[in-house]
Amino acid sequence: MKNTRELVSFWHEEVIGKDKKFSFFRLYARMRNKPGLKFVFWWRLANHLYCNGHKRLAYKIHARLKKDFSCDIMLGTRIGAGLTIAHHVGVVITKRAVIGKNLKLTQNCVIGSVGKDEAGKIIIGDNFFMGSNSCVIADSLHIGNNVSLGAMSFLNKDVPDNCTVYTEKKNTIIEKTLPARE
Repeated sequence: MKNTRELVSFWHEEVIGKDKKFSFFRLYARMRNKPGLKFVFWWRLANHLYCNGHKRLAYKIHARLKKDFSCDIMLGTRIGAGLTIAHHVGVVITKRAVIGKNLKLTQNCVIGSVGKDEAGKIIIGDNFFMGSNSCVIADSLHIGNNVSLGAMSFLNKDVPDNCTVYTEKKNTIIEKTLPARE
């Protein structure tokens, strides 16, 4: 298989940690009781298989991941080293995304596209953080390096480097007096 070294380097950085020596025993031991690391390990393997022509096996692994983890990073998505998912539930990423190093996601994050054509890509630079319940939705989009997207935010426009983006929220509390129970 092509790029097996790349797969092992992803596992080394994301599951074991760059500061520790790589071994398959250490890889297994680190991911054994950590669902986030287990998801990243199996998704990297399925994506590697998919990109190297072993699509049938890749789809089987991917289907199991979606069922077990409620997380759908589509096969064919290009994500650089350093993928971290704090809470994997509800994460969805389109295969039209091209993402740099050190992507950090929290629960219920969506990076998706609007249209069905393959014309545009969602290009995200290095060191991108996405807060809980946030969406990046567009057909063609460029997000720079060192960008943070706040919790409960919606993004559909290009963002330059070194920015923090959030959607302003207004809380309105309506106080309603309930009738007393007898």
